[in-house]
Formats: sequence, structure tokens, C-alpha cells
Amino acid sequence: MTSFAWMNRIAGLLRRAAADRKGVAAIEFAFIAPLLLTMYFVTMEIAPAIDANKKVGRAASMIADLVTQQQSISKTEVEAIMSIGEATLNPYSRTQLKVVITAIRISNDDVPTVTVAWSRKMVDGAFSQDAAKDSTTTVPETLRIKGSFLIRVETSLDYRPIITWTASEKQATGLLAAFDNINMQETYYLRPRMSTTIDCSTC
Repeated sequence: MTSFAWMNRIAGLLRRAAADRKGVAAIEFAFIAPLLLTMYFVTMEIAPAIDANKKVGRAASMIADLVTQQQSISKTEVEAIMSIGEATLNPYSRTQLKVVITAIRISNDDVPTVTVAWSRKMVDGAFSQDAAKDSTTTVPETLRIKGSFLIRVETSLDYRPIITWTASEKQATGLLAAFDNINMQETYYLRPRMSTTIDCSTC
């Protein structure tokens, strides 16, 4: 067979291959599928993540509201209120809400000092003292009013998206690790409603 005939045969094969469209759809799907799957999982996570973030803020607001309605309070009551706040996160349950309640006293001095009257926290479902009584703390300058009393509630949650949720002995790696344990947090300051201060003798 002459070289010219070989060239014609190869050209014919190339023309037939170019005209055959059977594999085009499969190739296009191979390129598009990863993008479609990524968009699906991201969309599936957006609504639960927004809802969880709203609930973290709602828990802080509700806890602060319940505490500031008291004239005095006990350690048991503080812990019960924190547990109620955690319940607002349902049905999310992959990680637990952290709550810190700090009662803050601001002195009548010309340069007011800001100290802790009492504090309690809930971490991983366990209760304990947070900042020590009479220790120094800080508040926003706009709330630094002489002779005032504040309740500060801080809530935080390490949100774990479904796409990174694995068995406890496994850890997310690579790109997934960047989205694992997304920290959501909120802080509320409220003044007492029924009295000038809120004592907690057992805290």
C-alpha cells in the first residue's frame, strides 16, 4: 500500500472519529458532575447552617432575658436556664452549645472598675465556674456606666457541616478540614429588670 493510500485511510478514520458523537455526553458529564455535586452539597448545608447560627444568637438572647428577670438567683437555676438555652438548638446535635454567664459590677469611682460579681459556664454539658469572683473583666465603652450592673451571656458553637461529619475516630482532611468546626458565637449584655443587681450566693 502506497504512502498516499495510508494517508487517505488515516484521514478517513479521523473523519469517522470526529463524526462519532457517542462518547461526547459521557465526557461532558465527567466534567460537569463534580461541579453539580459540589453545588448540591453546599446548597444542602446553607439552610441548616444559617438556622443554627440564628439559634446560637437566640439562645444568648433568651438566656440573658430569663436571668435578668430575676431579683436573685441560685446556681441550680442558672444551670437550668443554660440547659433551656441549649435545647433551642434542636434538632442540631452534632456538637454541644457552650454558654458563659457573667454578672458584672461597675463601680461608682471616677474611673469605674469593672469586676465579676459571679459567673457560671456550661461546656460539653458540664457546669462549672468561669471567671473568679471580684476578678477584672471588660465591657464595651458605651456600657461602662458608673454604678451599673450587667449580665453578659456568651454562646458559641463549633458547627459541623454534614459533609465533614465523620465517625469520632476520623478527622476531616484537605479541603473539608477548612469547613470542619465552623465557629458561631454571640454575646448579649442586659441590665436587671426587677432590681438593681442580681445576686447568686451559691454561684
